[in-house]
Amino acid sequence: MNPREILNKYKWHQDFSFSNLEIFYIHRGAPEDTKIIYGKDIEKIGRSFIHTRKKMIPFHRVFKIKYNKKTIFLR
Repeated sequence: MNPREILNKYKWHQDFSFSNLEIFYIHRGAPEDTKIIYGKDIEKIGRSFIHTRKKMIPFHRVFKIKYNKKTIFLR
């Protein structure tokens, strides 16, 4: 599964709590070139981007997703 499919699965499936997701992505200039957003910060899962109130993150920059501290996606 790709990051978009994973996010949609965890957002819409009643067995999961979307707020328990941690999404790690490449952000040049940040410490270790990495930033993290949480499921609760996501406003929209677009076709090519994750939308938050302050930014749009392209899916190709997502390299790890954790749910309840367990890695469920790693690129």
